[in-house]
Amino acid sequence: MNLETLQQKLLAAARSQVPSDQVPSDHVPYAFEKRILARLLAPATLDHPALWARALWRAAAPCVALTLLFGVWSFVGNDPNRSGMADSGDFSQHFEQTMLAALDEVEDIW
Repeated sequence: MNLETLQQKLLAAARSQVPSDQVPSDHVPYAFEKRILARLLAPATLDHPALWARALWRAAAPCVALTLLFGVWSFVGNDPNRSGMADSGDFSQHFEQTMLAALDEVEDIW
């Protein structure tokens, strides 16, 4: 269908409608301006969940960057030719000793 004829038909149909005593676009509710101005002048309420969501989304990128950085560091740090933990045992043994070090001291006291 031709767009020009469609536009003409739609305009003719809109013009053929007889408006009631008031045109809908001219009708404004009672005290509409005052309600709008009162809402604009009122202080904005804080949306706490939105504040938390915004802060957490902003923190997501640095957390991903740190995760990738530490992941790369853990693979690069496991070079057996370098000194450190790699030459004296595996990481699980060092981790277990570190976590249980406080308990060993408590057993020595008793």
